[in-house]
Amino acid sequence: MTITDRLVRQLDFIAEIDRLKSVERRISIIGGTRLENSAEHSWHLAMMASLLIEYAGEGVDLLRAKQMVLVHDIVEIDAGDTFAFDDRAREDQAARERVAAERLFGVLPPDQAVEFRALWDEFEAFATPTARFAVALDRFQARLLNRGNGGGTWHMHGVARDRVLSRMEPIREVVPQLWPFVLRTLDEVGLAGDAR
Repeated sequence: MTITDRLVRQLDFIAEIDRLKSVERRISIIGGTRLENSAEHSWHLAMMASLLIEYAGEGVDLLRAKQMVLVHDIVEIDAGDTFAFDDRAREDQAARERVAAERLFGVLPPDQAVEFRALWDEFEAFATPTARFAVALDRFQARLLNRGNGGGTWHMHGVARDRVLSRMEPIREVVPQLWPFVLRTLDEVGLAGDAR
């Protein structure tokens, strides 16, 4: 691959990921004026990682965590956003996202395709301290937006408290300092159901 070919592939990928700005999530920005898009979500998580790194456990690599959260939803360009509490849509989510990952990361030069795919796979596997931190932030960001909208999508879709707690469990495990804020939010927005 020549330098020119490499640069063309990198620029093609940069143009391709601009489409992430058009992927609407099922959750509104704070204030409820519109739905958040996946690019905004990824940026927000990268900022959260920078700010909350002091609460991460040992072995968390901040740069890798930021790269991971910036890459984790790129697959939604092809696969679409899957609402966390839509059990039917989640049935084939992993398969749709794997196909999307192959195509999208395949736009990159081979070495970068491997690097970006490894970041995405690591996030999905939730096995390393860095991935666990990134996933916990991803879950906490939903709490932040739902709190700012009085329960927002949780109320809109009739999601019970116990399902939210189950979804938020990585926060309790990985960044326990944030767990009281999760519980307080569920009380503040009046989410009914099982309590922990």
